[in-house]
Amino acid sequence: MIIVPVSTGDTAYDVVVGAGVRARLPDELPLGAKRAVVVTQPGIGVEVDPGVAHERHEIPDGEAHKSLATVEDLCRRWSRWGLTRDDVVIAVGGGLVTDIVGFAAAVYHRGVAVVHVPTTLLGMVDAAVGGKTGVNLPEGKNLVGAFWQPTAVLCDTDVLATLPERERRSGLGELAKYHFLTDADLAALPLEERIAAAVRIKAAVVAADERESTANPRGRAVLNYGHTLGHALEIAGNHGLRHGEAVAVGLVYAAELAHRLGRIDADRVAAHRAVLAADDLPTRVPDDVADDDLVALMARDKKAVSGLTFVLDGRTGVEVVAGVDEADVRAALQAVR
Repeated sequence: MIIVPVSTGDTAYDVVVGAGVRARLPDELPLGAKRAVVVTQPGIGVEVDPGVAHERHEIPDGEAHKSLATVEDLCRRWSRWGLTRDDVVIAVGGGLVTDIVGFAAAVYHRGVAVVHVPTTLLGMVDAAVGGKTGVNLPEGKNLVGAFWQPTAVLCDTDVLATLPERERRSGLGELAKYHFLTDADLAALPLEERIAAAVRIKAAVVAADERESTANPRGRAVLNYGHTLGHALEIAGNHGLRHGEAVAVGLVYAAELAHRLGRIDADRVAAHRAVLAADDLPTRVPDDVADDDLVALMARDKKAVSGLTFVLDGRTGVEVVAGVDEADVRAALQAVR
């Protein structure tokens, strides 16, 4: 078992990584919590016992349900049950669950405690940690959300034994991002240590810039490396790419764009491709997605405050780069076709 502390100045909590750690749930509830709501999805099949009186609520599966309508439905069910600010919400599921439930917890009664029990590799290394919550609009991913830190995160590696192969690869796509943020060889570590290493990297970034200041080009926004095109791919078309797979394509695209802008050399681009190939991750944009659609979606990315904005590698590391010329954006897309 590995415990990674996360501190944002105002809040502090532990991310616990290891086999069977969800059994620690009663000990990780906020002090004085008398009741809990466990929110999950059909088919996840991971049971938890919070050790207090509780109800189990399910939300529908699928990205289409990552919406304000789902948040409203949850909050209304909590209200009917009589959930108060002295109670706790427990999210059991992948990144979609922790994003939705975290946001609902942030806005219900202007904030109720939440504990995350991620059940996917992607959730463990990204969505459940750091307090970034949100839902989608038809115009883009995660455009409505809040910063709401959990009181604990329990990453039980036992649940990964039954993770479908596509979900495992999706998590590996997100893990690849951390390789380029630090140049650490995370792939050489055992899975439990690899998860903990990614959490440590994210925790350090979040501690320095919890709310993703737009004035800090090396702040929390660097955690979105590969996500500008990745998010656009998730919204455009019906090609079936999972989040981490879309991010993998986005990482290669970001490298090609950085190379075109003279920020990195061809060897660095090749290094990106090699890391992703080692985990058999996709590196090309599906044929059914038009460049015009992708450019329009990337222009609406939540990082964009001054023209087309990307997180790009460079000689001094990964940083936010604003005002990228559209011609370069389009030319780089051809390198991942």
